[in-house]
Amino acid sequence: MSYNIAMSGLRSTNQELSTISNNIANASTAGFRGARAEFAAVYNGGQAGGVAMTGASQNFSLGGSMTYTGRELDLGIQGNGFFMVNGSDGSTLYSRAGMFNQDAEGYVVDPYGNKLQGYPVGPTGDVMTGNVGDIQVQAGSIPAQATTNINMTANLDARVTAIDPVAKPFDSADVSTYHSSNTVSVYDSQGNEHALTQYYVKTADNTWNVHYSLDGTTLPDVNNVSFDTDGNMTGGAIDNLTITGATLGTGASDMTLALEWKHTTQYGSDYNTSSIDQNGNTSGELVGVRVDEDGFLYGTYTNGEEKLQGQVVLASFTNPNGLEAVNNTSWTANQAAGAPAVGAPGSGTLGSVSSGYIEGSNVDLTAEMVNLMTAQRNYQSNAKVLTAADTMNQSLLNAI
Repeated sequence: MSYNIAMSGLRSTNQELSTISNNIANASTAGFRGARAEFAAVYNGGQAGGVAMTGASQNFSLGGSMTYTGRELDLGIQGNGFFMVNGSDGSTLYSRAGMFNQDAEGYVVDPYGNKLQGYPVGPTGDVMTGNVGDIQVQAGSIPAQATTNINMTANLDARVTAIDPVAKPFDSADVSTYHSSNTVSVYDSQGNEHALTQYYVKTADNTWNVHYSLDGTTLPDVNNVSFDTDGNMTGGAIDNLTITGATLGTGASDMTLALEWKHTTQYGSDYNTSSIDQNGNTSGELVGVRVDEDGFLYGTYTNGEEKLQGQVVLASFTNPNGLEAVNNTSWTANQAAGAPAVGAPGSGTLGSVSSGYIEGSNVDLTAEMVNLMTAQRNYQSNAKVLTAADTMNQSLLNAI
């Protein structure tokens, strides 16, 4: 019986050595999860039968360290969850190794050609949640978009002296005929850039005229803006400006601009423009991608614009230890793990995504070396039991 017990100890320790050696071998493998050998005592009818290794439990509670790479499609998961990738055979794999790039067709793939899964973008430009598929970055340019809205927030200095528009008519070339100005770039239907300048003239207490010029040519439009005694705007918050194609001089169609000063004030402090933006752009070519912490993937273009291309999804499991480990640092789902709960990063219990980072292995080499020495001692001790049992049997035979 002692022979069999010692043999079970040798066999189980050898299996533990396989687990430890696999951990050590993958100490530098991105997204790898270390495992520990688990044992159970064996009894036969109440008699000691030795030990058996019941399995190797992977450690999904401890994350690996994040290494900065600077590559936009290197993705690390901060917290719970797995990336979903579609294999060439149609199977779904789950991974923590976020080393992705684009293939020749624009699909986001891992180093083995498996396609990253996420929510695609619909015809309206919004992600189609609940419809998981391959994430693809659409190549090509984005068309020019004519400016239709301009939003400005400024403060007009209440302390300046009013100018009589009759005695001193506005002249963009004469700085004494206006108090302040600002310029914003606008785009026509062909994507040509134009400089639209607004000139502010105080004509009476709490009353201002706004004049315009395009590329240095004064426009006939004038907007009347008024404020109350507390400096809040009461009139002229929105002005609709029409610029003819002839004025543009580029062959583009007429422009209709809605200019908004809704949050502009008139206080006794220096003039300043705190914000000014418009919604037009020239055409642009795709130059890169960007992924935010919520998994939204954007294409970036030469004109500074961004276009949503999809959203990376993550999957979580009730029992991740039930997942079956396969090649290329991936896992497959089974009944032991439970059904995957799929969602956007940051939703529910799912972690966030860090672009430009790769999660390393969670193997602790120091702990593994201690485990290795412990396993070696156990193996030697079981071997010693075999030697002792053999010596006792030999002594018995010699005595007979």
